[in-house]
Amino acid sequence: MEFKKNDILTIDIEDMGHDGEGIGKAEGYTLFVKDTVIGDRAEVKIMKAKKNYGYARLLQVLKPSQDRREPRCSIARACGGCQLQFLSYEKQLEFKKNKVLGNLQRIGGFTNIQADRVIGMEEPWRYRNKAQFPVGRNKEGKIITGFYAGRTHSIVANRDCLLGVEVNQEILNRILNYMETCHVEPYDEKTGTGLVRHILLRYGFKTGEIMVCLIINGDRIPAQDKFVEALKYIPGMTSISLNVNTKRNNVILGEKIIPLWGKEYITDYIGEIQYQISPLSFYQVNPIQTEKLYGTALEYAGLTGKETVWDLYCGIGTISLFLAQKAKQVYGVEIVPPAIEDAKRNAKLNGISNAEFFVGKAEEVLPEKYEKEGIRADVIVVDPPRKGCDGAVLQTMLKMQPEKIVYVSCDSATLARDLKVLCEKEYQVEKVAVCDMFPQGVHVESVCLLNRRNE
Repeated sequence: MEFKKNDILTIDIEDMGHDGEGIGKAEGYTLFVKDTVIGDRAEVKIMKAKKNYGYARLLQVLKPSQDRREPRCSIARACGGCQLQFLSYEKQLEFKKNKVLGNLQRIGGFTNIQADRVIGMEEPWRYRNKAQFPVGRNKEGKIITGFYAGRTHSIVANRDCLLGVEVNQEILNRILNYMETCHVEPYDEKTGTGLVRHILLRYGFKTGEIMVCLIINGDRIPAQDKFVEALKYIPGMTSISLNVNTKRNNVILGEKIIPLWGKEYITDYIGEIQYQISPLSFYQVNPIQTEKLYGTALEYAGLTGKETVWDLYCGIGTISLFLAQKAKQVYGVEIVPPAIEDAKRNAKLNGISNAEFFVGKAEEVLPEKYEKEGIRADVIVVDPPRKGCDGAVLQTMLKMQPEKIVYVSCDSATLARDLKVLCEKEYQVEKVAVCDMFPQGVHVESVCLLNRRNE
């Protein structure tokens, strides 16, 4: 039978895709259905029909799966940011473990691999220390903030995301009240006019310090004193600033920061290590799980105090400084100059003198330091972006022949691809840990330990 757009069908959901969508079949025809989970029987409407598969919208759940949960958030379906909120947390962890192991098996060819541990959260809500809210107007002309609906730039109004900290709602209420009172226009993407584009909020989980950064299409705001006055008395408020972004693109942050009140950064801890975090700093959004993730990486590295360690794609030095507590010497490499400035400042802040940082591409810095200066490595730690490691980095790592490689990954598909290269001759995977950094969402982090084969 041939299926077409707008057909309404009843299907059983038998599997879940990488983006958390349910997968069911009608007479052998595969349908992907957002907001469904394994075990659901659902009435669905085909929205896009390809030859062998299609995409359908959930109309109603006729018989819910035993693992289905009513979402806590009233806008879960409209927002789309929490793709797994309909699934029990236990099953979310199982989904993420299977996602990592499935990619390692399918892409990497690691057939007998198991997860050493799956690290979940005791309380998988209110865990984010950073939130970015777009600002606009709704159909009635009222200023709103919230989140973009999935694959659109249409704002779903929300001031209290259940993944963020509770104080965010009070901050947003005050900012929007300031905008209404002082006639400050939100940015309009279609015309490129208006002033306020986004609101960036950061929160220090251990320090209680708060940062507010208003991203604007200009270099000043009206009634600046009233804006600061509205926010500075909130308990924990530490930093208030503007970020200038006048470009007509989808990038949230510009490069220029204009301090308005307080410090230019907030401070927080991962374990015993203290970090200064500016509006432009990359810093893991889930500090509770980050400590567990980095703790696992440190455990896998097995440092005794005698090792030279390279930390590639080091960011602001979060893993580097963790490793420096147990290593003889750590070298960090990062392409973003401000991140390296942060890393050096954070090393100084913690009194760590055995960590040195280099600006540049890992695929250029690492070969130069190894081949020209003879700096070798006992352990290499990599935490690359989602695209994984550059091929030149992998080849230099193979030339350097460290005893151990610890690979921290935010994309198990590129992880599997890179491990296949590293393990073709020289290395073998000893351990894999899965760490849930993003409860209710589909992304998952993992840590892999590779040991050099003894010929």
